[in-house]
Amino acid sequence: MGTGFEKKEEKMNCQDCGGRLEKIITNLPFKIRHNSIIIIKELPVLQCQVCHQYLLEDKVMEKVDRIMKGINDKVEVEILSYAV
Repeated sequence: MGTGFEKKEEKMNCQDCGGRLEKIITNLPFKIRHNSIIIIKELPVLQCQVCHQYLLEDKVMEKVDRIMKGINDKVEVEILSYAV
């Protein structure tokens, strides 16, 4: 199973500061309702080496959307793995 990064090696720059984006694996929180937060572990992102903003590629965001659709309505905090 892949990392979630596209195979082509494109050099991308940050839209905020122009810094170079680097492919990393990290854990990110997502607030999905007023009192609900999920943390997705081992998420592949592109992160700026200068300002540390991050970007999710389309395929990664599609999978994050699918993960979020499976969340129980009453959960306050949940930690999930991107790899599952």
